[in-house]
Amino acid sequence: MTDTSTDSPQPVPQLRVIPRDVHGVSRKQMSPNALRVLYRLREAGYGAYLVGGAVRDLLLGGQPKDFDVATDATPEQIKALFRNCRLIGRRFRLAHVIFGREIIEVATFRANGGDDEGDRQTDDSGRLLRDNVYGTIEEDAVRRDFTANALFYAIEDFSVRDYVGGYEDIQARVLRLIGEPEARYREDPVRMLRAARLAAKLGFSIDPATAAPIPRMAPLLAEASPARLFEETLKLFLTGHAVASFEQLERLGLLPVLLPETAQALAANSSGALRRMLLEGLGNTDHRVANGDPVSPAFLYAVLLWPAYCRTLAQLQAQGVQLAEAQRRAADRVTLHQLERTAIPRRFTVPMQEIWLLQPRFSLRQRKRVFRLLAHPRFRAAFDFLELRQVASDSHADDVAFWRQAQQHPVAALEGVSARAGTGDAAPDSAGREDVVPEAPQDDASAGAPRRRRRRRKPKAT
Repeated sequence: MTDTSTDSPQPVPQLRVIPRDVHGVSRKQMSPNALRVLYRLREAGYGAYLVGGAVRDLLLGGQPKDFDVATDATPEQIKALFRNCRLIGRRFRLAHVIFGREIIEVATFRANGGDDEGDRQTDDSGRLLRDNVYGTIEEDAVRRDFTANALFYAIEDFSVRDYVGGYEDIQARVLRLIGEPEARYREDPVRMLRAARLAAKLGFSIDPATAAPIPRMAPLLAEASPARLFEETLKLFLTGHAVASFEQLERLGLLPVLLPETAQALAANSSGALRRMLLEGLGNTDHRVANGDPVSPAFLYAVLLWPAYCRTLAQLQAQGVQLAEAQRRAADRVTLHQLERTAIPRRFTVPMQEIWLLQPRFSLRQRKRVFRLLAHPRFRAAFDFLELRQVASDSHADDVAFWRQAQQHPVAALEGVSARAGTGDAAPDSAGREDVVPEAPQDDASAGAPRRRRRRRKPKAT
């Protein structure tokens, strides 16, 4: 570990002030609590600016989700001004001013160079480990990631202050990294994911110099914290632009690092059926987010890792593993391998596996099994997943039709089942096809566990 600043050359900040009558941003569009923080800091003699994504989104005509503030006050000085403030973070020291459910994040301007206390640390590869060197607004602008995120709204004159050309880039809808791209990605490899996410979210093109190093430097993501990669994955796929984010990950060569086994499975699936199903699932997620409906990370990961599960299951069967055992092993193996990259909490991995392992039970039509599956707490998610599988194979159409009816009128659905389906025998699946996972009848939620033998009663003594 070294205790130095980065060696990357920094652009020279050049201030451009965009007045209120030009940029069109109004205080009416801002959080009242953010305005309270800005005015309180200003009244105390500190500089205070709305900054980052909030300014960017307001300039684009959107409504920001969060409102962040930058100031020349230190975290301790901020805390002294607000009783409802707490200080967080080690890598970046921040102040959170809490108003009920809303949190206004306040950051002190940061510098690029070291200081006497040496409160900046990077590792030998240049990755930034700690950065609490405070500086000026000009220095703070230069050390931000993208030009579109380096704009400051000044509360005293309602202007937007631009030091790195971000205003022009927003007008041109271009995402451009500040500074030398390779050095900035080494400081924080997650910036590559942020580039993909912001380009997808905003509909921006990525500046060629910003995009060029990403495929080559993508392996650096493996050094990032698995917990942080999990959070970034949720931002990529659960904020309304999942399809565009996935396509950006593919385009930039980031998918094999973030979802390695899924990338391998998609590359091996020559029919493209698994990719179509995955994109359909992500599209449904975007639709739910747009409608304000809840979206579960468990279902998201069930979709994202399904190609990996299919491929692993086929490999285990090719090795002679019995189908029921292969299904359990495939689910466990794919989960464990992905956990090495992203720290998915167990409260999501367990229902994800249940969604997968319930799929074979949709081929069973015996009365007890039908009612048992309808009562399963994961039934609805598993059925939604079955509907998705129709995108990969139309062989599931009969099952989907039956279970749609069964949810409304289970008795009528059972009466309409053919004699063959009523025996509990599942129709033979297409084990040799690339777009269908081979399945076998399962007895219950144990997904293929051997039946218990019924103990014979001893004859009563006479």
